Amino acid sequence: MALGASARRAAWKWTLLWGSLVSCGRLSIGQPARSLVVHLIGATLVTMEYVAIFGAAGAIGKAVGAELERRGVRFRVVGRSRQKLEQAFAKMTHAEIFPADLSEARSSGAAARGVDTIFYCVGLPYPSHHLHPLLMRTTVEAAKLVRVERLVLPSSVYSYGVPRASSVAETHPREPHTRKGKYRKEQEDLVMEAHAAGALQGMTVRLPDFYGPHADIGLANPMFRAALAGKTANWVGPVNPPHEFVYVPDTGPVIVDLASRAQCYGEAWNFAGAATINTMDFITRIYRAVGRAPRYRTVGAGMLKFLGWFNPAMREVVEMLYLQETPVILDDRKLMALLPVHKTPYDDGIRQTLEWMRTG
Repeated sequence: MALGASARRAAWKWTLLWGSLVSCGRLSIGQPARSLVVHLIGATLVTMEYVAIFGAAGAIGKAVGAELERRGVRFRVVGRSRQKLEQAFAKMTHAEIFPADLSEARSSGAAARGVDTIFYCVGLPYPSHHLHPLLMRTTVEAAKLVRVERLVLPSSVYSYGVPRASSVAETHPREPHTRKGKYRKEQEDLVMEAHAAGALQGMTVRLPDFYGPHADIGLANPMFRAALAGKTANWVGPVNPPHEFVYVPDTGPVIVDLASRAQCYGEAWNFAGAATINTMDFITRIYRAVGRAPRYRTVGAGMLKFLGWFNPAMREVVEMLYLQETPVILDDRKLMALLPVHKTPYDDGIRQTLEWMRTG
């Protein structure tokens, strides 16, 4: 028997409640569970019946998809490569595989048609960062055309620029001085301008460097592979300033929870790492987990410029060195006051990442 609209909305809200309890590991009848229920009862929940993940084959897209699957939400996974989408999602019962070229308006419109929410998780290599605003503009126009209600953008710290404080909250000025930071800011602005115009509801979720399953495009995962192989890890910039990393599987529940709450739209949200840690400590923990002494080398601006003559990606890294010298440490107290968020401790995340690399 088919459910009516009101019954579907009620079912979704109970799905959200149950999913949040499970994702935070708080299903006991003790105080943590009661506290979480209070958080959820006070929220105005939106109904997500069918959603799309643009850029689903990336690390964050896979984390969001895994969370939607666990909660029983129907979702469409969108990307250029059918093969990559099938490798990641073919075994998920709630996923629809939808290859599409998101640079084309017609293709983007087809991918957005019939969904109520888009999670925009498209990742680009550094030499292609200039495409971020162009792809987002195409997505926003497609979403408006087919009347998508909500657009959620997981983003980075790039739009903040050089931090003015040791901890950066959402109210910190966005003053990017790098090309890639300006592209990210423009991308975020397109979402929030569409929200301000009433065309859709939009939000941004800013993340630090991430590590973990499927995050091989980042700086951290190659160090894990070096440790497993008994080789020397490479790092860009100094290893002693404070830093932070977020474990990729932790991002899915947070992003979906934020997207499920009406009051979260129209705003930016920071999701910080498990704790502040310097890169030397992080490297040491990785090598210790595989039973080896740490081995690493650092690359500075001069060497990066030299390597850039032969490798465009290395040339693009130079302007981002400031993130290692004057790091952006996210202040996510606004998020933590809203949700009981789970953050995997570094030693646990390192162990789980190594297990994934050994068996994946």
